[in-house]
Order: sequence, then structure tokens, then C-alpha cells
Amino acid sequence: MSVPELDPFDGRRAVRADGLLEPFNAIGLLAAADVHVAMRLTALAGETDEAIALAAALAVRAPRHGHVFVDLRRIAETASVDSEDEEIDLSELPWPSPEDWLARLAASPLVAVGEAGFPNRPLRLVGSSLYLDRYWREECRVAEDLLAFGAASVRADVLEAGLDRLFVGGPDDSQRTAAEAAVRRRFAVVAGGPGTGKTTTVARILALLVEQSGGVPPLVALAAPTGKAAQRLEEAVHEAAADPRFEAAREFMLGLSASTLHKLLGARPGTNRRRHHRGNRLPHEVVIVDETSMVSLSMMARLVEAVRPEARLILVGDPDQLSSIEAGAVLSDIVEAGREGVVALDHVFRFGAGIGDLASAIRRNQPEEVLSVLRAEPEGVRWIDVDIAAPDALDKLGEVRAAALAAARAVIAAARAGDAAGALKALGAFRVLCAHRHGSYGVAVWMARIEAWLESELERGRWYAGRPLLVTENDYSLHLRNGDTGVVVATAPGSVSAAFERRGEVVTFAPTRLSAVDTVYAMTVHKSQGSQFETAVVLLPSAASPILTRELLYTAVTRAQKELVLVGTETSVRAAVGRPIARASGLRDRLRA
Repeated sequence: MSVPELDPFDGRRAVRADGLLEPFNAIGLLAAADVHVAMRLTALAGETDEAIALAAALAVRAPRHGHVFVDLRRIAETASVDSEDEEIDLSELPWPSPEDWLARLAASPLVAVGEAGFPNRPLRLVGSSLYLDRYWREECRVAEDLLAFGAASVRADVLEAGLDRLFVGGPDDSQRTAAEAAVRRRFAVVAGGPGTGKTTTVARILALLVEQSGGVPPLVALAAPTGKAAQRLEEAVHEAAADPRFEAAREFMLGLSASTLHKLLGARPGTNRRRHHRGNRLPHEVVIVDETSMVSLSMMARLVEAVRPEARLILVGDPDQLSSIEAGAVLSDIVEAGREGVVALDHVFRFGAGIGDLASAIRRNQPEEVLSVLRAEPEGVRWIDVDIAAPDALDKLGEVRAAALAAARAVIAAARAGDAAGALKALGAFRVLCAHRHGSYGVAVWMARIEAWLESELERGRWYAGRPLLVTENDYSLHLRNGDTGVVVATAPGSVSAAFERRGEVVTFAPTRLSAVDTVYAMTVHKSQGSQFETAVVLLPSAASPILTRELLYTAVTRAQKELVLVGTETSVRAAVGRPIARASGLRDRLRA
């Protein structure tokens, strides 16, 4: 076989892989875990067919790559192996014939066939789609629960008066449409990119619901998939409450707090148990979830079954952003299903025209228009056409080095002066974004590179003044969330504190109290979701990188508020725009049906 194999001592190799599993594992298409689960399943069922074992391993692999199922008719054409630098040809693998494969699966004791019934089998075959049974059940239940939400009883005269007061003129009638839909229906979606006014619309929905309640405000839950996103939602609602138009709802809005979805559902650490589920629903009359693009199928299944049928569920997010790292693309499936109550906001209030035009062209799959915008370099957009892994790349990236050093120096100067607020503001003004964590295009390389550029200016020791921090795990004792950023700041000669911003105020902690933090001169695009920076430098990998997609490029570009520096070749840009994330999911079709 001409395809490159993994090193025999690579942790992804399964020592006991045999039959058809062995060559698929040898090149890295199947991980050791996929192989071991498949071998265990077939052993328990007394299944000796190698093709069944391969199908089971591919079904186990699918959720790790974001898919809800594996399409066995197309897997030979669509499968890829994670590789940063090269595209690996998988056509020479011994793929079974699809028709014969499906027939053998249908006869296997491991497989339930079709949509009817819930036999206790680990695999479910629907057409050519092979699911792990758990994900098939979750997909069915999410669709059923969402379709069960109907219209809500509304005081129409009060609603019209409220809409007229809260939406006076303005360039975007879709915000009014979205707010009205959220009041009139028990299920609604407010979709839109950064700067389209999603959280502003949420605040107006809350005000309208208070008016609908006739003086007794509803019990509202604000939630998001991450602690950082929940904190931003809470802050946005509190900031909006200052608007004079929200006077009647101000006290109510200021009293709202947001939590993670896990906390809302009462998840118990280390177990699959949770307080709220179909048998013990949430008490809330309104549940609003922000950053829904990051919600996986499994989490959505847990959420919708816990919301009471007579309550309102309002999902907010950007369907064009990167989806959850787990299985499913729930928000985009819901939006593309085209159901009532789904409203897309498309007027951008935040970006400069250049960044906005570029983001729009990426979203609409217009590679020539994307390149035209980049070549024109409108205000706020700079394109450096270079492969950052090339031997002479650094010679062409002088302005990136200058910008990174200037940003780091501004943070360091404020931190050494004890100006925590100034250091935090400087930290949020600039960020280098990478697609990968490791390798020549990754965060690890660029973190080391920027620190090397700064070596002569940094103080010795781990907790030097000016060190930018990224929280990597939720710390509820300190109220720090995974994704929060802070700065080590000098507080007295020989003494430092770690400073973070919370609701517009600076809070400080002894660095030794921080349990999980990294240095953050650069971060992945995935980690940057939900954040924005005045200037973002986006470093694209090679066109062969399997994670270089339209959604990744769009997410990266829209992290910049005022200035974007995009570094990457024309080939990489074209590859990204023309390569949407194709997640195998049946939810969209179930909702349409």
C-alpha cells in the first residue's frame, strides 16, 4: 500500500487490530479506541464478519469528527486523515462494496434496521447511515421535542405597543421580527453573525415578555455552553438595562444571572446524571441560550427534554461559526430547516466595511469575491500572501512581528506600572489566531516564537509582570471561566497579582490560587469563539489541512473589530472558502418533515 502508515509505537496504533481493521488503523483513519470498541462489540455479539467490525469502528469514529452517523455509501470518498501538511489518499484501502456492506449489516445481530422501534442493539442502520444507537435516539428526540413547541398565547395589543416603542425606525427590521417571533411562539431562534444585534434583541425580548406578564415577570433562565459565554450574556443584558426604553423591566433585567447549560440542568460532575430531565423539568417559563452554535446534539437533547412544553425556548447564535467539537451541527440544522420562528439578523452594526464585506463573501461561498476584497485591502483589512511554514516566511512577516511586539509591550508596560485596567485593555486589543494547536502552523510554535522575540524584555520567573493568562478550566471558587483572559500585574516591589475583568471591574488574585492557566500570546480560532479583538492576526495553515474550512475562516475573520491581518496563501484561502464543514446529521431533514 502506498499510503504512509503510523509509526508502530504511535499511541493511535491498536496492537491487536486485525482483519480489515488493521490497515484502516495503520494509516490513522481509525484510532485505537475505535478499533477496541468495535472488537469488543463484535466479540460480545459473536459477530465474525470483518466488514461489520469495520462499520462499527467507523460509527464509533464519526462523533469524534463531529458527525452524528457515518454514511457507508460515501465514506470512502469523504473520509480524511488528520494531517497538517499533506493530503493522504485513502482510495487504496480495502473498502467493502457499499451494497454488499449494507446487506451484511442488515443481517447482523449488532444492528437495528430502519426508524421503527427501539430494539436494544448498539448500532442503527437507516438507509446507508449507520448510527451509534445513542445518537440516533438523541436526534429523534431533539426533533420531536422541538416540533412539539407551538404558538404561545399573546396579548396582541400590548405586544404591538411594545414593539412600536422598542423598535423605533432603525436599519434592521429583522430584529423586530425576531423579537415578535420569540413572544408569539414557544420556540424561536435569533440567528446572526457578530455585530448584528443578537444580544440587543434578547434584551428587547425580555422587556416584551415582562410587559406580557401583566406585572409578574416570568421566571427566566439565561444560559450558554461555556462559562465565558454565559458571563458575556449576563453582562450584555445588564448593560442593555440602562436604556431608558427598558425602565419598566430594568430591575428585572438587572436581577438576572446566567449559567452554563451544565449548571442549569444540574449536571453532577463525574456522572451522566442531572437534576433536570424529562421526569423533572426546569421550573423556568423562558429559557434563553446564547452561543448555540457551540451546543452539541447530546447537550441539545438534554436541554429540550428538560424545558417544559408550555415554556419558551429561545436559541441565539451564529450558524456560520464553528460548531461544537462534539457531534452535530444543531443550530445550522435548525436554521436551514426553515421552520417558523427562525429569524436571521443580517445587518452588521459593529465591523468596518472591509471586514464586513470579507465576512459576507466568505459566508456566501464566493472565493473570487473573497480574493478581490483581500487584494483591494480596504480599510481594516491587510492580506499577506505567504505560507507561514515556508523557510523564508519570517522575512515577509515583519509587520506581524512588529504588531505582536507592540501589543505585548503595551501590556507589559501597564502591568509593570500596576495599571491592571490598562493592561487588560491592551491585552484585548490584539491577538494572534491559529487553526492548529501544534505543528508549524500551530499555537505552540507561535507562542514560543513571540516569547523568543520578547526574551530580552521579560522578567525571569513564571509570574512575570505582563504575562498574559488564559484560564483553561472553570474555577467556581474564584468565579473564573474557561476562556477568561487576564494579566499578571505588579502590585508592590517584588509582588504581583493576577488581574481579570468582571462586569467592568478589575478583580485580582494571588497567582498561586490559579489552578489552570496558560500563557496567551496566541490562541486557536476555536478557543477565540465568542471573543473579539480590535486587531486580529489570522494565520492560515496549508490548503491540505483538514480543519481549514469555511466556518473556521469566517470565525477567524469575524474576531477582528477594527483591523484584520490575514496571513496565508491564495491556495489556502480558496480551499477554506470552498470547503464547508460537512457534518453528517439527519436533524435538518427530521425538522423539515
